[in-house]
Amino acid sequence: METNDQDVTGEEDSGEIATGENLPLSRPQRRLLKRIYNSRTTPIIADDLPFLTYREASRYLLSLPEDAREAAYAQMKGFAAAEGR
Repeated sequence: METNDQDVTGEEDSGEIATGENLPLSRPQRRLLKRIYNSRTTPIIADDLPFLTYREASRYLLSLPEDAREAAYAQMKGFAAAEGR
């Protein structure tokens, strides 16, 4: 019998366990980011960096330690709220 290295989402399982700084984004965070980045034509600025897509934003957030991640997420959320999204 063959084993499949993919999880139920179809993405490859890296075999790494999420620890400390590498925790995944929470479901509410993913949902909000997807909503504010949907069909975006102007970037959201966080930590003086422009983010135009959900993928760019989530990769950046996942590369940060937990405290910095929460601060950058709050900046993205505030930026979107300020422009009325």
